[in-house]
Amino acid sequence: MAAKDIKVVEMEEVVIRFTGDSGDGMQLTGTLFSDTAALSGNDLSTFPDFPAEIRAPQNTVAGVSGFQLHFGSTKIHTSGDLCDVLVASNPAALKSNLKHAKKGATIITDIDNYETKILEKAGFTTNPLEDGSLSDYTIVKAPIRKLTREAVAELGLDTKTADKSKNMFALGLLFYMFNKELDHTLHFLEKKFAKKPLVVEANKLVLKAGYIYGENVEAIKSTISVPPANIEKGTYRNITGNIATAWGLMAASEKSGRKIFLGSYPITPATDILMELAKHRNLGVKTFQAEDEIAGVTSAIGACFAGSMGITSTSGPGLSLKSEALGLAVITELPLIVVNVQRGGPSTGLPTKSEQADLNQALYGRNGEAPMFIMAAASPVDCFYAAFETAQIALEHMTPAILLTDGYIGFGSELFRIPKMSEFPEIKPPIAAPNSDFKPYARDPETLVRQWALPGTEGLRHRIGGLEKSDIFGQVSTDGLNHERMTYLRHEKVMRIANRLPEQEIFGEPEGDILVISWGGTRGFVRSAVEKMQKAGHKVGHAHFRYIMPLPKNTKQVLSAYKRVLVCELNAGQFANYLRTIFPEVPLKQFNKMQGQPFTVTELTEKFTQMIQEA
Repeated sequence: MAAKDIKVVEMEEVVIRFTGDSGDGMQLTGTLFSDTAALSGNDLSTFPDFPAEIRAPQNTVAGVSGFQLHFGSTKIHTSGDLCDVLVASNPAALKSNLKHAKKGATIITDIDNYETKILEKAGFTTNPLEDGSLSDYTIVKAPIRKLTREAVAELGLDTKTADKSKNMFALGLLFYMFNKELDHTLHFLEKKFAKKPLVVEANKLVLKAGYIYGENVEAIKSTISVPPANIEKGTYRNITGNIATAWGLMAASEKSGRKIFLGSYPITPATDILMELAKHRNLGVKTFQAEDEIAGVTSAIGACFAGSMGITSTSGPGLSLKSEALGLAVITELPLIVVNVQRGGPSTGLPTKSEQADLNQALYGRNGEAPMFIMAAASPVDCFYAAFETAQIALEHMTPAILLTDGYIGFGSELFRIPKMSEFPEIKPPIAAPNSDFKPYARDPETLVRQWALPGTEGLRHRIGGLEKSDIFGQVSTDGLNHERMTYLRHEKVMRIANRLPEQEIFGEPEGDILVISWGGTRGFVRSAVEKMQKAGHKVGHAHFRYIMPLPKNTKQVLSAYKRVLVCELNAGQFANYLRTIFPEVPLKQFNKMQGQPFTVTELTEKFTQMIQEA
C-alpha cells in the first residue's frame, strides 16, 4: 500500500504498551517515544513495569518487561487502563500482556520469534498468530529480526550485535504510525553512543528501516495524529518521580541555605534518588553510599546535628532497619528527612512492584511514642513539590519527617514545567545565635519548636543523645513526670504543624452520595474515575490526602459531608483504619488492591456504580 493512500486519524489520547524480554530494551524504547511525544506537545504519563529477576530465562513469561505510555491532547492523569497499541516482541510478552490490550487494539510482534521451541517456552500449545485466538485484534506480523539484520548488513556486524538494535525497528514503526519525528531519537543515539560510532550508525539504520516498513506494510491502513495539549507556557521536561524528588530536595537546600547530605543504601525502587543526587556535587550535594541501612540513616542524623539537611532514602525493608535510629531523630528533635519509595511487602515482597504498603510502619514503626510529620506525594511531578515541602516542615519545625512515594510514581513519569526558584518561599530554620540565652529545649510558644544549635557555635554547648532530657535545660533525666511532659510536647509539636497546612479540599460538590478518599500515588486513577461518574450525573466527590500526620484540621468535616465514604488504597486498608482510630463515628468502606499494579479507572467506576446501586 503506498504511503499516499494512508489516511490520518486524529485521536485525543492513546495508550501504548511496550513489552518484551528484559534484555529487549523496552524501557528505553518507551522512554524515547515518551520524550518525542513530550517534545511534540503532548501531555503524558508513563508506568514502567518490570520483573524483579535480574536476568530471567529468555522467552519466559517471568522475564517479560513492560513500559506503558498514555499521551494525549488533554490533561493526562494516569498511565492508562487498556492499551490501543501493544508491542509484544516475543510470544511470552504477548501471553502476559494481551489482557492489557483493548479489543480491536493493534498488536505489533516479531514473527521471527514464533518458532515452536519459543512458543512452548512461553506456554503456548499452538501459534496464536495462526489459530484464530487474536481475531479481535489488528496484528502487524513484522519480521523484525530479519529486517534488522538486513538493515545493518553493510556494517559487517555479527548477528548478536545486530539483534541488539531490534527495539529501534519497533520504535521507528511506531513513529510512522503516530506521525512523530525521528530527530530526538537520532540526537539521543549520537550523544549516548558518541564513543561507539558503529553502534550509533546501526541503531540509526534500524530506526529508519522500521519507519520505512511502516510506510509499506499493508496491515497499517491509517496513521494516527494526537494534537498538542493546551498546557501552561513554560520550559518542560519528562521527569520521573524519583528524579523529581531529588530535585525538590535540592530546591529546599537552596532556599534554606543548608547543604544536602544523603546517607543511603541502594534499594529498589529508591536507588535513583541516590544516583541523581550524586550527580550534583557542583551544587554542594554530598552523598554517602552506606554499607547498610542503619549506617545510612545514622550518618544522616549526624549530618543534621552538624547543621546540614540530612536525608536518607529507602523502601519498606530499609525503613524497618532504620526504625531504632528514627526514634533517635525524634528524641533529639533533629530535622531528618526520610524518603520511602514503597513497594510490595512484607519482607523482600515484590521488589519492583508498587504498593502503599508502609503507611502503618511510617505512623507507628518505632518504639515508644515517636511521632513524625508524614506526607505522601500524589504523582511523579508532585514528588518535586512534596519533597520541597517535607524538607521545609522538617527544617522549620525541627522534627524528623517522612515523605512517602511509591514504585508507580517513583519510576513513572509526567511532563514537568520547570519552575523558577523565585516561585518558592524561603525556608527559615530556627538556628540559635551565638552567645545567646540558649536553652536546648526552650520552645517557641506557638509552634513548640526548639532551636537548632550548630556544633562549634560559641555558647551553644549542650547534651545530645537517645536518653531522655529535662525540659528546657536538656540535662539527662530519668524523672517520670519530666518524661511524660517531654513526650506530650514532642507529640503536640507535630500536631501543631496542622495550623500551617491548607484545608482538605473536595473535588466536586461539597456534599453528595459518595465521597471517595485516596492518598499518595493513587490520585490520578481515582480522580479520572470520579470525573467519569460526575459526567454521568452522579454526586460523587473526591478527597485526596497528601498530609497524613497530622491530618488537615477540617478532615472530620470533609468525612461527614457525604452519605457514604469509600477509601481506595493499594493495601489491605491501612489509611482507612488510621481514619477509624481518629474518627470512629464516621462509617468507612474500603476498596483495596494488592497486585503490584495500580488501580484501573474501569474497576474504580465499577465499584462506585455498585455502591450507588446498593444504596
